[in-house]
Amino acid sequence: MRGVVFDGQETLVVEDLEVRDPGPGEVGVRIAAAGLCHSDLSVVDGTIPFPVPVVLGHEGAGVVESVGPGVVHVVPGDHVALSTLAGCGACADCDRGRPTMCRRAIGHPERPFTRGGEPLYQFAANSAFAERTLVKAVQAVKIPKEVPLTSAALMGCGVVTGVGAVLNRARVERGDSVLVIGAGGIGLNVLQGARLAGAGTLVAVDANPAKEAAARQFGATHFVDASATDDVPAAVREILPTGVDHAFECVGSTALIRQAVDLLDRHGQAVLLGMTAPKAEASFLPAAMFLDKSILGCRYGSSRPQRDMALYAELYLKGELLLDELVSATYPVADFRRAADDLHAGKVARGVLTF
Repeated sequence: MRGVVFDGQETLVVEDLEVRDPGPGEVGVRIAAAGLCHSDLSVVDGTIPFPVPVVLGHEGAGVVESVGPGVVHVVPGDHVALSTLAGCGACADCDRGRPTMCRRAIGHPERPFTRGGEPLYQFAANSAFAERTLVKAVQAVKIPKEVPLTSAALMGCGVVTGVGAVLNRARVERGDSVLVIGAGGIGLNVLQGARLAGAGTLVAVDANPAKEAAARQFGATHFVDASATDDVPAAVREILPTGVDHAFECVGSTALIRQAVDLLDRHGQAVLLGMTAPKAEASFLPAAMFLDKSILGCRYGSSRPQRDMALYAELYLKGELLLDELVSATYPVADFRRAADDLHAGKVARGVLTF
């Protein structure tokens, strides 16, 4: 079968992948579509250290092909969106409803794939850039067949991370002010999460002015073109003179993290979503934090995927959550390099690979 493999030196679209059959508590899925996210490219450039060779992809949707013993919530033929959380379901964190913190699911990559007899690692317990993949049952979220799989794929990372950061981690309240730094795939979903929460003033900041239309479509009331000003904080303070209640950094820049913290109002909180290099350091003024300000990390939208992704599918069908609008372009998997180039160039909110 076809798939996208990073061997430590280059990224290859190969035709000779194999994946084992599902065992107890596992689900075999035929992938229909998979979103290309910066996290996949961060494996390639080393920002996210990961063992190789690895089958890339972590934002996918498809059709259940087979199930292992003990799996009862999905059957062959069901449509599913895939979570990256292979939580054990039994540890203290899973029991508290915090599967993003499951220690048994982080840092223990498995190798269900082979190529020419050589085992390959699975990225983010998912590897959606393959025609077929294998996931734990908890990762397969059943969705209505009315949701297009090219759109459903994006629920597996961009939507659950961005919307979840607003609703689960920051807990934005009606009328709050929100600043979103970076209007890419994650930032757009933060914006629509804030819109769903009933936020008041929603300011999007991006260095690409072409992103303004999408930012406003997803909920922004104001847009600051960072390429057109030398003082983004001053531009934001023209809109919100005392600062913001919630600032979401969606780029992964230490300078922008500092900017997010500096723009907080009293009792404000900065939520860090962008992926920085593992040893990058950011600075802030500790004295400013005594005004009840907070800096929050957020992994995968602090989500509970079986609950959250099913909810997002329902909101999509009601016309309240935008999914189709996130898909800027689709590419056959053979065009992976072109999709990656378009993502690097900022031409797409999300490009989706199709099989």
